[in-house]
Amino acid sequence: MKEIICPHCKKAFKVDEAGYADILKQVRDSEFEQQLHERLELAEKEKFKALELAKEKAASEMQKAAAAKESEIQELKARLDKGEESRKLAVAEALAAVEKERDKLASELEQAKRERKSASEMAELKRAKDLQEASAAKDTEIQQLKSKLEADKVNQELTQKSLKERYETQIKDRDEAIERLRDMKAKLSTKMVGETLEQHCETEFNRLRATAFTRAYFEKDNDARSGSKGDYIFRDADEDGNEIVSIMFEMKNESDTTATKKRNEDFLKELDKDRNEKGCEYAVLVSLLEPESELYNSGIVDVAHRYPKMYVIRPQFFIPMITLLRNAAMNSLQYKAELALVKSQSIDVTQFEDKLEKFKDGFARNYDLATRKFQTAIDEIDKSINHLQKTKDALLGTDRNLRLANDKAQDVTIKKLTHGNPTMKAKFDELEG
Repeated sequence: MKEIICPHCKKAFKVDEAGYADILKQVRDSEFEQQLHERLELAEKEKFKALELAKEKAASEMQKAAAAKESEIQELKARLDKGEESRKLAVAEALAAVEKERDKLASELEQAKRERKSASEMAELKRAKDLQEASAAKDTEIQQLKSKLEADKVNQELTQKSLKERYETQIKDRDEAIERLRDMKAKLSTKMVGETLEQHCETEFNRLRATAFTRAYFEKDNDARSGSKGDYIFRDADEDGNEIVSIMFEMKNESDTTATKKRNEDFLKELDKDRNEKGCEYAVLVSLLEPESELYNSGIVDVAHRYPKMYVIRPQFFIPMITLLRNAAMNSLQYKAELALVKSQSIDVTQFEDKLEKFKDGFARNYDLATRKFQTAIDEIDKSINHLQKTKDALLGTDRNLRLANDKAQDVTIKKLTHGNPTMKAKFDELEG
């Protein structure tokens, strides 16, 4: 696994060997350079004047540099000539002074000889020797001055040669730069003339679909029910069909604009709206607008400070952008699965708690109903007991009355019945007789 650090957000992404090789291939492949040259052909007419102006400016600068160089060379030559003349004059003056001194000394020697004929020979010889030594010292000094003059002359020649070589090198570099511009212009291809940016991106994706994006979906967004739509939607899923990453793409090039030049920022709000309506995680604007902008020409531009999870790229970063986002999503897929599992477990616990609460509510309701019915039954039993007690009391009262009636019945005799009733007594007597 290779680690790539995003130059904007400073986050590290791990990329497998295939993805890393694919990124290197997309960024460094010579075909990418050829496609870039092909895209430049579309802008040849607009940049022709700028190129001619650059050529004229380069030629003017070369002429100025050549004139400045020639002026400097002439100035150096004049200075060298002036210096040489000054040194020659100085040497001549020094020689004249030395010769004058020598003549003076010789004259003095002759005069001394004439004036001191009476002096000893040894003094005259010593005087002559001193004069000869002084003359030799003057000759040595003259030779040193000549050597110094020759050394200065050599240094001047070397300096002049160095300046000449430096300016010749600069002129050569400018000539090579002009020649490279001419070669670039001559090698520009017309392959992408008439080919839209959307077709270019779709072709680039289809070239790698079978090898790098086997389960990916990359189609035009034809759903305009909300009033607007993006250009392309990219979705990728794992073996179980779980979505890994989704991207809403919008393509904009210079041919899509009117005479009024558009900016990349003009399309970000609508792109964010399309991303939210189509349920995509990321939004990417593939743009050739603002071709002179150093910001957008530097690479992948993160505009998350304006709209979340949104990027602006040039066409050459189309495939690397998809690869980076997918690999980053792959790294977080495990965490998404664990989060989904935790959510499902949380849902199960919540459902269990709901069922337990429902059971408790049902049990409490049934218990309340049973309690009320039990109390009603107790009340009914109490009523029945009261009724039975009354019935019992009534039965006990009947038994007492029956016993009294029986006692009264047992106490009944013929005598008592006929007492005071002569008619019935007569009847009973007749029956007995």
